[in-house]
Amino acid sequence: MGDVMRQKLISKSSTRLLIPFAMIALTGLGLSVASAQTSSQSQNTRSAAATSGSGQYYFEFRSRQAWDYGHTFVVFGCVGEPPSKKNVAGLSPKGDDPQMWLMGHYVPVPSDTGWTDGDLEDRYITSRYRVLVSKEQYDRTVAYIRQLQAKSTTWSVELYNCNAFVADIAKYMGLRVPGSSWIYPKVFVSNMRKINTGHPEAANELVSENVKEMSNPTRDGRAMINAGLIRPGSAPAGSASPPHVTIGAVRVSNRPASAAGGSPGE
Repeated sequence: MGDVMRQKLISKSSTRLLIPFAMIALTGLGLSVASAQTSSQSQNTRSAAATSGSGQYYFEFRSRQAWDYGHTFVVFGCVGEPPSKKNVAGLSPKGDDPQMWLMGHYVPVPSDTGWTDGDLEDRYITSRYRVLVSKEQYDRTVAYIRQLQAKSTTWSVELYNCNAFVADIAKYMGLRVPGSSWIYPKVFVSNMRKINTGHPEAANELVSENVKEMSNPTRDGRAMINAGLIRPGSAPAGSASPPHVTIGAVRVSNRPASAAGGSPGE
């Protein structure tokens, strides 16, 4: 696509905007909806991948870009075989309506628990952590994922977001997870990878890494546009003014980023 942003609202996620700003600044943010994107001039800054465990099957925890904060999800399958959409699990607001995502910042909204556009495209991945398992471990965990998908009928920034959904899968597998689900997806996956691969000190770096990510010029599509790294062809399909969530002074607006103004974290 070169320098043209994808023209479709796609991702979903979460953040806690209904708590005091001081707590947001300290404990994290979350995730959100809308349009994955890339640029031939500036590919995503990807954290180095790491693999742990052994076996012919895998679960790969991933984060990817989206319009605001990103999306966290898991891809699974047999080593050497390309993953399919049915082998993707993640929690997001149902459908492509940005108003559903916006509403989820205040009350729980109906959810989707499978593939979303961009999940299987490497160009959007910001961090990943792969765990190899045996066939028996794989079958058992997939069964758990299907049960979790069946009962996870709502998405809420405050109560249960995509980080929390993925954390439940990781904990079922016996993995350690970050101490907060109110953080950027990239930070969530990177921190989980570190604390499970011989870097226990990473648990104490969660807050500082999340604060650092707030000012990362490539942390999301809007920031990349503002920095001149992406030249969008037009507004994402379905909304001339994509939903805009500002981290800083706690504020939600549906105005374009240029009109709403940026916070220090943007």
